[in-house]
Amino acid sequence: MTSAHTALLEHAAQGGRISSAEALELYRFAPLHALGQAADYARRARFGDQAHLATYLIDRNINYTNVCTTACKFCAFYRAPGHAEGWVRDTDEILRRCGEAVDLGATQIMLQGGHHPEFGVEYYENIFASIKAEYPQLVLHSLGASEVEHMSRVSGVSIEESITRIKTAGLDSFAGAGAEILVARPRTEIAPLKESGERWLEIMEIAHGLGVESTATFMMGTGETNAERIEHLSMIRDVQDRTGGFRSFIPWTYQPENNHLKGRTQASILEYLRMVALSRLFFDNITHLQGSWLTVGKDVGQLTLHMGADDLGSVMLEENVVSSAGAKHRSNRGELIHLMRTAGRTPAQRNTLYEIIEIHDDPANDPVDDGVVSHFASIAVDRGVLPILTDS
Repeated sequence: MTSAHTALLEHAAQGGRISSAEALELYRFAPLHALGQAADYARRARFGDQAHLATYLIDRNINYTNVCTTACKFCAFYRAPGHAEGWVRDTDEILRRCGEAVDLGATQIMLQGGHHPEFGVEYYENIFASIKAEYPQLVLHSLGASEVEHMSRVSGVSIEESITRIKTAGLDSFAGAGAEILVARPRTEIAPLKESGERWLEIMEIAHGLGVESTATFMMGTGETNAERIEHLSMIRDVQDRTGGFRSFIPWTYQPENNHLKGRTQASILEYLRMVALSRLFFDNITHLQGSWLTVGKDVGQLTLHMGADDLGSVMLEENVVSSAGAKHRSNRGELIHLMRTAGRTPAQRNTLYEIIEIHDDPANDPVDDGVVSHFASIAVDRGVLPILTDS
């Protein structure tokens, strides 16, 4: 390792800001262990007396439709309008799934779906209001800038009005859905019908100004260059400087099955781990960093806890979108607790705001709840063709 790399890593580990050019240099050339060590130092410095904790969430992803007009090349979940395998869940079915989630200890619901050509703001208002009326304890961390762009267009209203209305109806915060990669060249290549990366960020900035916070994400491995990966981070950091509205950053890897890209380009495990560590050093203004065991596996997810991550996401009682593209990894509450503890961290359950609900500091008192497993209900079982809606 060069003296220049050492100086950069020390500067970033101590909370100093690094430029995009410096970040690219570290991402490409800094030794992996030194990069991870610096990222872990930065994490421990950031979290202070809670640095010994690693957190997780119990939530459920509920898909309200797979009908979508956007036709992203990496997506295996969507069906075009009029397709025989297209479906829409009714409100009663969504509420039933919310009830199951509550019974299993979930604190959060993430509604995800396609850009249905008939779903404007009114649809989402009705869904959110119905859930909040039945289950006011659930946090609705759902949708993203892409859905807001779509519903605003369908209803013929402004972005500000759409966000205000769905917030009033019950939305608590936005997920980072639809970010993929924000840089123009690769984004246009994989999602030519989706809004631009600049527009995605503009909508998130409007949401933050209206009191709706969000997460930020990055799907890596669809053919972007290293420089474009860093540019994606930089675009997010610039907005965060202005708003402070991104609670966490979540990088994950493109899954290659059942979609038009067919895995022609993918990110390696080492590239992913380097991105996790670099993200902790680059984002001096975003508090939380989540490892993605769902897409890279539980063993690699555990490694992210040594590379700057403070969170392993959720048990995820249901997930169909990424699973449809080949993410086969499954887990349960006990396994996530074990991963954290054997990584040398104290496991803790959190809520959407990253507030600690319960610290598992004594293995003898670990929760015993065999029902809290990921994907206990899923429509993404048959990886060839998604079925028409059943009671799965």
